[in-house]
Amino acid sequence: MNLAVVLEALSDDPLDDALEFLRALAPAVTGLEVDVGGYAPARHCDMRGLLRDAVARRKFAAHVSSFGFTISALNAWGNPLHPEPEVAQRHRDDLIEAVRLAVDLGVDRVVALAGCPAASLGERTPAFAAGGWLPYLEGGWDRQWREVVEMEWTKIVAAAEAESKEMRICLELHPGTVVYNVDTFLRVAEIGPSIAANLDPSHLFWMQMDPLVVIERLGPLIGYSHAKDTVFDPQELALNGVLDRRWPAAPDHLAWTFAVPGRGHDRSWWTGFVQALTRTSAHTLSIEMEDPFVSARDGIAEASSFLERCGAGATS
Repeated sequence: MNLAVVLEALSDDPLDDALEFLRALAPAVTGLEVDVGGYAPARHCDMRGLLRDAVARRKFAAHVSSFGFTISALNAWGNPLHPEPEVAQRHRDDLIEAVRLAVDLGVDRVVALAGCPAASLGERTPAFAAGGWLPYLEGGWDRQWREVVEMEWTKIVAAAEAESKEMRICLELHPGTVVYNVDTFLRVAEIGPSIAANLDPSHLFWMQMDPLVVIERLGPLIGYSHAKDTVFDPQELALNGVLDRRWPAAPDHLAWTFAVPGRGHDRSWWTGFVQALTRTSAHTLSIEMEDPFVSARDGIAEASSFLERCGAGATS
């Protein structure tokens, strides 16, 4: 299982500084998940410039390789289903262009989010349809599917498959989008074989899902994985549960927060997770640094060392 880093965490650093840091203090990391579009800052890669210039693409790939890294995936997380047409179009374009650039660079994974449309046609705000506990919430996800999701993702899948039959768009099971658990992922995955899952256990933890059971169910449909943990505050959990309108403010007063791998679940759990991933189509475990209590550099170095001891990375 290769170990990578979501480079967005180091977006304030020039590319060379980020690569020097990783080479020196996270030696188990050999892969880079490079953000190129959508909501991501995309400060390390000029996607459209590289698409226009084959020489620039070769130089970029060679430069990354000269530091001892490969590109494990491009990341274009955004909302290609946004009810504001200009936002949706920009994010769809970013996603398809990420696929094109990945193909040109010899990369076969693009990490993305499925997106979230409005509650119904004509509305202008994305609406997360997670359940039907009250009459005005009932049937929301299925209505979004009929009106937007199936049509737009069919177009995206067709465009991706026209670029490469081997490409996998790895959708993260992420609350706030139309793909957030196994049921919703499988519905979208039926659109075409270019759809795979990006498994981030941190979201599954706080939704009370079991990542190991999810791996067993999805198996080869998992094409990529993020490494991020979740820690819980028992008192806040008892008072407010996992749904908390205060997030992400005041992380020291929340029922749960994201964490460096190993801070929420121990080495035994993560070792089992790494072993389970080897039975999927995910060849990369990519450290996503979002712990609010640890700096990006310290968290990446800690995660790299910990995950190497769990069986992932260059020298495991």
